[in-house]
Amino acid sequence: HPALRTRIGYVTQAPSVYDDLTVRQNLDYFAAILDPGRAAADRRHENVTRAIADVDLTTHTDALAGNLSGGQRSRVSLAVALLGTPELLVLDEPTVGLDPVLRRDLWQLFHALAADRGAGLLISSHVMDEAERCHRLLLMREGEILADDTPDALRTGTGSDTVEAAFLHLVDAAAAASRTKETSR
Repeated sequence: HPALRTRIGYVTQAPSVYDDLTVRQNLDYFAAILDPGRAAADRRHENVTRAIADVDLTTHTDALAGNLSGGQRSRVSLAVALLGTPELLVLDEPTVGLDPVLRRDLWQLFHALAADRGAGLLISSHVMDEAERCHRLLLMREGEILADDTPDALRTGTGSDTVEAAFLHLVDAAAAASRTKETSR
């Protein structure tokens, strides 16, 4: 449904921008897809300008996306996700490969989006210090939910500040059971 597209923003793990377009051209292109038609031109322009400011790319609007650093390209992808003023942002490992300063800046922006705009954020990450910043964690393996709670509750439940998990792919259940018996002796 077209109205739903503006309510959900999605950021892929790898920045998804067109290298041969400028930052503004990328955002104009995606804004036109989200909100087509001549009557929406002013609204699209406002959304693009706001999204560029939100991700701190105002000095790079005329730069070709292909000439940007990895972190700047990630910011362009995030700006695309912010175009429709989303109520929910789905972020797939949004800080992979980014330097520590940019990671910190993006997390500040994520918290601001949640606090100032009331946006919900669904973030997939394998980085534990990022998981600590979330209000709720859902630990999954192969689509199965292993745990669902707050970071503090998960730590309290383990009795440690560190949670160590080992996952084995068990092919032979009988062999796994005998290994378990041997190690418990």
